[in-house]
Amino acid sequence: MINLKPLIQQDVSPFYEWINDDISIKYSLSVFQSMHSKDQIDAWFLTVVNDLKNFNRGIFLNGDTNKLIGYAGICNISKPNRSGEYFIFIGDRQHWGKGIGSQVTKLLLAIGFETLGLNRIMLTVSEPNYAAIKAYENAGFKLEGRMREACFRDNQFHDKLLMSILKDEWFEKRKQIENKPN
Repeated sequence: MINLKPLIQQDVSPFYEWINDDISIKYSLSVFQSMHSKDQIDAWFLTVVNDLKNFNRGIFLNGDTNKLIGYAGICNISKPNRSGEYFIFIGDRQHWGKGIGSQVTKLLLAIGFETLGLNRIMLTVSEPNYAAIKAYENAGFKLEGRMREACFRDNQFHDKLLMSILKDEWFEKRKQIENKPN
């Protein structure tokens, strides 16, 4: 269904539309709230493309189109602590609610734990983003805490939830899924 690949500068054009779509960016990175011009988006995207400290990947649909629909990865990687922070942004709303986010999450957790050698992967999610919270719980993330009124959207503050998954929990979750009868 999808393929995760490094982003290149030529992949920037869909971000012009996505970042200027208030619905697409509602619960995403705060930096998206302040970017509007092509130059601002180009400058931000250049930092993503050239970022060698974090694991950033474009989310592409498999098949004839090989269409970019978003990006995801693990940032703030701490090698001494063997931890990182998961993020995902599916900018193309036509592909929301189709299980792509869950598939990307599973792939990136596997990369984080098996390839990058992490022991802990955390994330933050806006409390009103119920679909994302459910998807993260289904992937094995556990609630660790609440950051009160940490996000301002729609002229109001709301809490952000801190969730994480540990390597042992992920292996156990994966084993349960693999042993589940069809």
